[in-house]
Amino acid sequence: MTRRLSGTDGPAGDFGWAPLAIIAGLFFVIGFVTWLNGPLISFVQVAFSLDDVSAFFVPLVFYLSYFLFALPSSVIARRMGLKRGLALALLVMAVGTAFFGQCVAGRWYAGALAGLLVLGAGLALLQVTVNPYVSLLGPPPRAAQRIAIMGICNKFAGILAPVALAMLVMRDIGGVAQSARTAADPAMREAILAGFMRAIYWPYMGMAAVLVAMSAAIVLSSLPDLDAPSSREQDAAWKAHILRPHLLVGIGAMFLYIGVEVMAGDAIGTYGRGLGLPLEQTRFLTALTLAAMMLGYVAGLLAVPRLLSQERCMELSCLVGCVLTVLAWATHGYVSVVCVALLGLSNAMIMPALFPIAIRGAGASTPLASALLVMAFCGGAIMPQLYVWLKPIIGFQRMFAMLMLPSYFAILLYGRYFGRERPPIAEER
Repeated sequence: MTRRLSGTDGPAGDFGWAPLAIIAGLFFVIGFVTWLNGPLISFVQVAFSLDDVSAFFVPLVFYLSYFLFALPSSVIARRMGLKRGLALALLVMAVGTAFFGQCVAGRWYAGALAGLLVLGAGLALLQVTVNPYVSLLGPPPRAAQRIAIMGICNKFAGILAPVALAMLVMRDIGGVAQSARTAADPAMREAILAGFMRAIYWPYMGMAAVLVAMSAAIVLSSLPDLDAPSSREQDAAWKAHILRPHLLVGIGAMFLYIGVEVMAGDAIGTYGRGLGLPLEQTRFLTALTLAAMMLGYVAGLLAVPRLLSQERCMELSCLVGCVLTVLAWATHGYVSVVCVALLGLSNAMIMPALFPIAIRGAGASTPLASALLVMAFCGGAIMPQLYVWLKPIIGFQRMFAMLMLPSYFAILLYGRYFGRERPPIAEER
């Protein structure tokens, strides 16, 4: 028997804390596979001898999948329910992970990108189902606190993922790149790169096996099989709830937020290389950003709502982001890179407040509202592409600032205006 998704069940619902622990494990998985993209950009750039624009197809394809598959995922989640939807999402992710590893080992870049697209489709289903569940699992004023807990799990995995990939696959990436450039003949160069690519095969096969095992564990777990509202309920409610300005503008704010998050996390390696840092160091920079982000989540978890509201915390985060962006632009070398990494600290508490504000009062249309917000994750595809296309013309530091500053300011304005809105009491229950 399924239960209807609602926000009436208290801090951990009347299901106890076990569902939160299971969801936290899923956020760990989301973080691990998502934040591999940063070091993967450097990996494919060396392995396939790509320029920046071609290497950044990795985040482009990955985050574009959210735009393509979020609405179909909403339909699947509504028809299958939470538990089976999560299990299916993990299976789809396993297929994408295995296909990516196979295609990289076979030196087929287009196939590897297709694997990332499939992986992103599974993540879209996971995100559409998980985020509103966490948001509505207790009182709305503490939604950011619950999402912050999930964020800690997500970013802890994000710290581990780049380090694991760097140590298992990219230990001598600088040496490989140098050897490939100075190889005496094309055959020797191809042999060097082929060996480098094969190193990624078994780690990705192992991740695929873990995802399959987790899918089976979800089916057998005590996670309640919550049921999303029926299509009839959504059809009757969508005009009243989906066309609200705070959701429509929130979709744009989410687009910008995911863009700045990916710029700080995935593009930091390219940013560091622009400052002359070697590949042996830039391969770890994504982990540095995510470490800062995890600290931000911990600080937010302690401060919200004890010291300030989740809306005010988001505004403060945007202001800090603006200051750090200006400092990154005004400085050079390691100082500039550290300022970019510290953007993880400012980004941490934007998403936990932005998502609940945007879906506030959505009622029966919450799954559809969530899907529209997940579609906006494609900001992580568009903004990095703008960066690599325009940085040769404008300069990489200036271009970075030109993308980040307006984005933080727009999110700040969204929080100031729409963060004060409160839905009728009957809708919050």
